[in-house]
Amino acid sequence: MKTALVTGITGQDGTYLAEHLCALGYKVYGMIRGQANPKRETLERMLPNVELVEGDLLDQGSLIAAVEITGPDEIYNLGAISYVPLSWKQAELTAEATGLGVLRMLEAVRIVNKEIRFYQASSSEMFGKVRETPQTEQTPFYPRSPYGVAKTYGHYITVNFRESYGIYAVSGICFNHESPRRGLEFVTRKISNGVARIKLGRQRELVLGNLDAKRDWGFAGDYVQAMHLMLQQPQPDDYVIATGQTHSVREFVEAAFGRIGLDWREYVRTDPKFLRPADVDSLVGDPSKAARELGWSATTSFEALVHMMVDHDLELERHRRD
Repeated sequence: MKTALVTGITGQDGTYLAEHLCALGYKVYGMIRGQANPKRETLERMLPNVELVEGDLLDQGSLIAAVEITGPDEIYNLGAISYVPLSWKQAELTAEATGLGVLRMLEAVRIVNKEIRFYQASSSEMFGKVRETPQTEQTPFYPRSPYGVAKTYGHYITVNFRESYGIYAVSGICFNHESPRRGLEFVTRKISNGVARIKLGRQRELVLGNLDAKRDWGFAGDYVQAMHLMLQQPQPDDYVIATGQTHSVREFVEAAFGRIGLDWREYVRTDPKFLRPADVDSLVGDPSKAARELGWSATTSFEALVHMMVDHDLELERHRRD
């Protein structure tokens, strides 16, 4: 039985990855911060086969202890300040957790056991103001947010530890991936939840920012399978994980309202306060290397993803009391 340690276990990707690894027969540990973590009870109910261990990406000692206690064969570093708009308001914390947190985790591997295989969750936000379309593993980075800058540091320090210490360390450059488990602060979930509430008469309008921003959106449940496959290869390498298709926020809105039979133009308005100081106009990944070397491809269509999220939020809102 292999053992895996997953940081960011309370997030969307962490829960899907833990479920996938448990199904493959892994012993899975999830790292959480502090004894009084408000998400602990929900997590224990959702993932009864996952054992929780304390650790904090801001604290080197706790990471060394977590790695020593769990003795993992594989570490999946998904933990981060992952909400891009928040990264402008808390730029230093984003740098510490999303950037230097990767260094601390890699240091824990180097100190405890250099045979551990390490996965770093890199991001398409590193491409930012894109130099070429579609983006590949060779496309230069041009991040446009403190989050993107921190992720770029995390990506390069992973490469550095691979080349300097011979650690099996890889990065998955994941393009936007969504699910019903996405936090309500993210635009896709804000849309699906708003649509559900409008359908049920609990909300009158949906206020958004840039409807023209285009993203390569996939399903998180598909993407975690790629993360696992990356650590099973003979040699460590980095991969773009994407669908290869791009859709605008407007298209997401249209598909979501279409699911409930309403005209989105009657309910949606834009507000400049939701615009970012520096936005990323369009991202679309080229997943051909992942298809060729990992045998991986996204299996959930854009429309199926939107419908899945709207259906989930309709069910959720029907059973929720305001």
